[in-house]
Amino acid sequence: QALQLAACGLAGGSAAVLFSAVAVGKPRAGGDAEPRPAEPPAWAGGARPGPGVWDPNWDRREPLSLINLRKRNVESGEEELASKLDHYKAKATRHIFLIRHSQYHVDGSLEKDRTLTPLGREQAELTGLRLASLGLKFNKIVHSSMTRAIETTDIISRHLPGVCKVSTDLLREGAPIEPDPPVSHWKPEAVQYYEDGARIEAAFRNYIHRADARQEEDSYEIFICHANVIRYIVCRALQFPPEGWLRLSLNNGSITHLVIRPNGRVALRTLGDTGFMPPDKITRS
Repeated sequence: QALQLAACGLAGGSAAVLFSAVAVGKPRAGGDAEPRPAEPPAWAGGARPGPGVWDPNWDRREPLSLINLRKRNVESGEEELASKLDHYKAKATRHIFLIRHSQYHVDGSLEKDRTLTPLGREQAELTGLRLASLGLKFNKIVHSSMTRAIETTDIISRHLPGVCKVSTDLLREGAPIEPDPPVSHWKPEAVQYYEDGARIEAAFRNYIHRADARQEEDSYEIFICHANVIRYIVCRALQFPPEGWLRLSLNNGSITHLVIRPNGRVALRTLGDTGFMPPDKITRS
């Protein structure tokens, strides 16, 4: 797949206005200039809603945005518009379960050698049991094509018989966007952000959105992937500055539950839940 999407944040328009509205370098009576205001953060893009301002068309599926108003029949007017809006309106709620893979051998020289540890396999069993205990009718499992995610999926899926599995490269681990504040222990090359960021952003746009208008019943979907991907998706879905993704922490085998309502509103039910695991089984490697 040729992905030409750039990783982007959501938030900032009103912040940019706020910063630009402050007088810059206005002289004081004594001749000294007032201190310049702080520069707006990187995510304060002028064309986007500001912090705390929800963008209802974040997934580009707001019904009104899907209608070509120029082609509207003037005579039929509001009735035609109402009919078209109803045609594009989502009716169902999507429940997104984001699962981080279990503990794995981090010292494997090749990606295929980074298999689950014995403890990691136990964690996957516990996660599978937890998901099965919820009594939900899961629609599908979408998983990363990396070895540790595949093995985690295989174990979890045994507890969810009949649920189809789909592998994708979009959910592979990577560097989504340069974190703010930066950290000293993890500094990928700029090109990695450029390449991985576009792919992970594409994963977000492809999988995280309100239900299709043709979907009649609520869905329960499982995505088994990686900590960086999940943390970035959570920030984007909640319209938090995506640069803050590294401020979150996720345990191995943890469950993060996002809910996307028909009107596009998003709620975070749980973040990195491992309360179903005994304390001595919990890791973050």
